[in-house]
Amino acid sequence: MIKKNEWLTVGLITSCHGINGQVKVKSLSDFEERFLKPGMRWLQKENETPTKIELISGFKQPGKETFIVNLKGINTRNHAEKLKKFKILVKTDKLPKLKKEEFHFLELVNLEAKTLENDELKTIGKVINLENEKNNLLVIELFKNQKKVLIPFVKEIVPLVDIKNNFLIINPPNGLFEL
Repeated sequence: MIKKNEWLTVGLITSCHGINGQVKVKSLSDFEERFLKPGMRWLQKENETPTKIELISGFKQPGKETFIVNLKGINTRNHAEKLKKFKILVKTDKLPKLKKEEFHFLELVNLEAKTLENDELKTIGKVINLENEKNNLLVIELFKNQKKVLIPFVKEIVPLVDIKNNFLIINPPNGLFEL
């Protein structure tokens, strides 16, 4: 279950862009409006306390998962340069509503990973992270050897996600856990 008033990292400032204070942001979100629509956002350097900042405008770079954004008060390249590696955050109570069969990243972390063997559910590990580079991969830590495996988050391999009961079922192709 998603807890209220927690932070979700939706982007990472990778560099400055131009001379007028624009920054390049790598998206960690499926919701482009987070970098296009004006409004309040939060910036965080490493594990410091997040600070409020206003996003004035933004646009997506063609063919890429990066955005060029204007932030209020950031008007020079030098100022923009200081924001490199800052995270862009939103509060979890501001998460968009999803359709059935869609999940927020925070809902998947800590779910038990189970397989169906001989009509019985067997717990094999838990979800510890999600890798998202155009293909969603669940990072599952196996209980038997603490090995971390990447599982494609697609219906054929993860046929069931049960948020209410805190588990998901994995139907792994042969050899997936041996990689």
